[in-house]
Amino acid sequence: MKRIVVLLSGNGSNLQAIIDNINAGNINGVIVAVISNNPQALGLKRAENENLETTVLNHLEYDSRNHFDAVLLEKLISLSPDLIVLAGFMRILTSKITDYFDGKIINIHPSLLPLYPGLNTHQKVINNKDKKHGISIHYVSSELDAGPLIAQAAFDIKEINTKELLEEKIHIIEHSMFPFVIENICLENIRWNKKLKKVIFRNMGTINDSIQRKYEI
Repeated sequence: MKRIVVLLSGNGSNLQAIIDNINAGNINGVIVAVISNNPQALGLKRAENENLETTVLNHLEYDSRNHFDAVLLEKLISLSPDLIVLAGFMRILTSKITDYFDGKIINIHPSLLPLYPGLNTHQKVINNKDKKHGISIHYVSSELDAGPLIAQAAFDIKEINTKELLEEKIHIIEHSMFPFVIENICLENIRWNKKLKKVIFRNMGTINDSIQRKYEI
């Protein structure tokens, strides 16, 4: 089984979706730790309810980003993860971490990257009167929301025209798509090829087609 570490800063709804899929036997992995930079994160309570190991590294207690990342890197190395999942982790990781775990860190982002990296994606979609919105899952680099794409799922906005409705739709897709991608990474159907510098897919055609069929997005 693959060893998974989840990093989060907030509610932890994607963590819960991953936990539920592991408990249902859909993911050949085990969460060995949940780490948060926010001591008040609800996601920590979700982890504790499942008797998962939790660690708080409050970034406000460190004098620099490099200091924080040095401590986080030491913790991650001690856990020997096969996969590090950023599930609403509101920190940009420096190359100190992304280089060490190259091809082992994934993130989910609520926009169709490269559109709208960073925060407030739903409001930006509304302000720009976009016709489509969606999510992206990608390998993590030291640049904000800019690592190699694994998969995206898009939907027509149509009557979904408020920030709250967009967020609700995005969460529905995230909670299906993120576990599906993690499942296939654990099966080694998805992997980052360092030599070719590209995402390799096996036994699934194109992942976006697989997601479209599986979840009828």
